[in-house]
Amino acid sequence: MRTFIFLFIPCLLLASCASDTVSKQEREKASYEQTKKTLQEKEKDNPLLFISITGAMKKNLIGQSVIRGKLSSTATVAVYKDINIKLDFYSKTKALLESDKEIVYIALKPGSTESFKTKYFAPKGTDSVSLSVISATTVD
Repeated sequence: MRTFIFLFIPCLLLASCASDTVSKQEREKASYEQTKKTLQEKEKDNPLLFISITGAMKKNLIGQSVIRGKLSSTATVAVYKDINIKLDFYSKTKALLESDKEIVYIALKPGSTESFKTKYFAPKGTDSVSLSVISATTVD
C-alpha cells in the first residue's frame, strides 16, 4: 500500500504540471492575439504614423515634371492601399506655387517599400516638389 501511495503522488504532481503548461500556452496565445488585434486597430486608425514617403522630381523632354517616389510602411500587421498623397510645388525662393492631390493605387504590405511614378505639368517657375501622405485605406 505504501509503494502505491509513493507512485501515485508523483504521477498526480506530473499530471497537474502538464495541464498547467497547456493552460499557460493557451494564455500566452490569447494574450498574443489580443496584442495583435490592438496593434492592428492602432495601425488602422493612424495610417499616417506608419507610412512615409520620399521622392524626387525632374523634367522630361516635353516639359512635364516626372515625380518618382517611394512609399514605406513601418506597420507590423496592417496592409494599406489607395494611398492619398499631396504634392506641393515650390519656386526657387520656396514660395508655394501649387498644391495637388493624387491617389497611388498600390497595396503596401507591413514593412515593405513600393515605388510609384507620376507626371504633371507643374506651374511655371517650379524648382522643387514636396510630398506628403494625407490618408490611406486598410485592407481587411
